[in-house]
Amino acid sequence: MIQLRDKETGSLLGSITEEDLQFLIDQLVEESKEDKDYYVNRATIDMLKKRGGDDTLLELLTRALGDREEMEVEWKRT
Repeated sequence: MIQLRDKETGSLLGSITEEDLQFLIDQLVEESKEDKDYYVNRATIDMLKKRGGDDTLLELLTRALGDREEMEVEWKRT
């Protein structure tokens, strides 16, 4: 299982599947092979939805973003 955390606070956002992680890797920009974080805003979530993102993943990201304009999430395998 993969844990997603709020990079700024370290708070656990939830767990995602290997398939969800691969979807994020395929869709979002990575600065390097070791990159394990992603910038997320409403436009990012809308883009992921249009590209077929899993509803559970999208709900997790939407809930995590809350009323903020943007955030960075980081992932870690457990």
